[in-house]
Amino acid sequence: MTPQDASIASEKLCRMAPIIPVIVVDDPAHAKPLAEALVRGGLPVLEVTLRTAAALEVIAEMASVEGGVVGAGTLLTPADVTAAKNAGAKFGVSPGATDRLLDAVEDADLPTLPGAATSSEVMRLLERGYTVQKFFPAEANGGAPALKAIGAPLPQVRFCPTGGVSLKNANDYLSLSNTLCCGGSWVAPKDLMIKGDWDGIEKLAAEAAALPRS
Repeated sequence: MTPQDASIASEKLCRMAPIIPVIVVDDPAHAKPLAEALVRGGLPVLEVTLRTAAALEVIAEMASVEGGVVGAGTLLTPADVTAAKNAGAKFGVSPGATDRLLDAVEDADLPTLPGAATSSEVMRLLERGYTVQKFFPAEANGGAPALKAIGAPLPQVRFCPTGGVSLKNANDYLSLSNTLCCGGSWVAPKDLMIKGDWDGIEKLAAEAAALPRS
């Protein structure tokens, strides 16, 4: 998969909903009902971070949920790419980007949102062919004003800002012309998962799905 093809695929995913849930799951038993609740609420694209021992099993469980598109976040190594794809991930997300990782996702035909935090990192990815990128960590790097400023000289790049994005500030990003969607963890809070409050999570998802975009 070329970076250009990956960017086309990533843009389609990003346009499916204004928010991509960034999911951290410890218990695989939560995977399917969580995914079903998020999809019912209008958030079909699901990013499962590879931060727990259960992550690959969670991806496999969520991959069977009708209407959902599950991907793997926190891709750091080629081994992560292989494991994520074998588990059923349809896309990837990385906090940054190295040549080794980009080679791996391209060889695996796994469309991936590579992370960038500075203009130089954005330019380097653009030079390789990635016109859709992850802006991370968004709030720590200046938030929406910084992303708007980056967009002025680099209007051909679109972003999914993640990191510190919440219901309170999501509109600041979504109103920008260079933002396709945002990544956010608030729609899948751990306390509601532990309680099994899937209706509560569906409500959070519906609220997020209704956010306007530019």
